[in-house]
Amino acid sequence: MNKLRETFLEELQDVYDAEQQLVKALPKMAKAAENDELREGFEEHLQQTEEHVSRLEQVFEQFGEKAKAKKCKAMQGLVKEGEELISDEAGDAALICAAQKVEHYEIASYGSLKSWASLLGEEEAAELLGQTLDEEKETDEKLTQMAESVVNVEDSGGEEQGRKAA
Repeated sequence: MNKLRETFLEELQDVYDAEQQLVKALPKMAKAAENDELREGFEEHLQQTEEHVSRLEQVFEQFGEKAKAKKCKAMQGLVKEGEELISDEAGDAALICAAQKVEHYEIASYGSLKSWASLLGEEEAAELLGQTLDEEKETDEKLTQMAESVVNVEDSGGEEQGRKAA
């Protein structure tokens, strides 16, 4: 169990950094969004992400550890990709895709952390991590719904482009 605890704490530090990176990135994504619903979604997720950081700090406390971040290179790459899309003015569909990549990374991280906390007998930590996992899944679902209905007018000469059933 010592090795699992070490692995858990390393991943906790990684996701702590990932969430902090998102706190900085989400306002930029919100500003770049053309669709009001998407912009509001990014703003709402920023508030959730700040709460995720707070929950992670509680989990560190429950493990008797000081909250500290270990550079999350995966999130660094995902954020950089999002920034490139913003600078390229790639549009809302591309922003949604970038955001879903982030959500899937977080879902994988929180799923493992929740399971490991339970195996380590830390049920309060598992509960906190499970709350965040549920919120990440909910955000991913909202992004999927937006992806299915997003309107991109910049390339269509004003004509709406949406998902059309064949």
